[in-house]
Amino acid sequence: MALMSQNYQELTKLLQVSRETIKSLNIYERLLLENNRKLNLISKSTENIIKTRHILDSAQIIDFIDKNTKICADLGTGAGFPGIVLSILFKERKFPIRLDLYEKSPKKCQFLSKIAKKLDLNVLVLEKNILEQKNLKVDTIVARAFKPIQRIFKIVTENFKNFENLILFSGKNGKQALLDASKVWEFEYKERKSVTSDDSLILNIKKIRKKI
Repeated sequence: MALMSQNYQELTKLLQVSRETIKSLNIYERLLLENNRKLNLISKSTENIIKTRHILDSAQIIDFIDKNTKICADLGTGAGFPGIVLSILFKERKFPIRLDLYEKSPKKCQFLSKIAKKLDLNVLVLEKNILEQKNLKVDTIVARAFKPIQRIFKIVTENFKNFENLILFSGKNGKQALLDASKVWEFEYKERKSVTSDDSLILNIKKIRKKI
């Protein structure tokens, strides 16, 4: 059953994080809520369930990311999900992983930069449209609520020069989306059930290439 508790004790138990990390997550949550009305960072309907709907949901992919990763790119990060949450967790685990946050909204980028500075995170905020970037070099790519799977496959294969894996959050139609993608694309993947939604999957995808 998906975890729906809003108690950070549940988060601490599941993620095995310190009080200091919980403090950082609390600061992030507070600033996000304070700025949400003017920046439209998250849906107002999710403000009361932010810990599970956004923070825990983002954090659950951390075990899919190799600790030897040097650069992780978050496509269309928006309010910083999952990138800011991952960076907070990387800091605790002492993983020297840089998060490149791609976001085309100037106001959201200002917010992300403010968070990164406040929490002393290893983050690079990039006010750029990922669709216009070429020959990018990273180790891991993550995307949450960004674009359909096949569109993401096209972006990562055309805009990135090399990467090891792509981590996606997939909704209730994820299985069908993968099946449809397999008709056009070759890829390997592992899946894991989401801890925040019984209908959702976390996908770790590698060796993506278009079929000839």
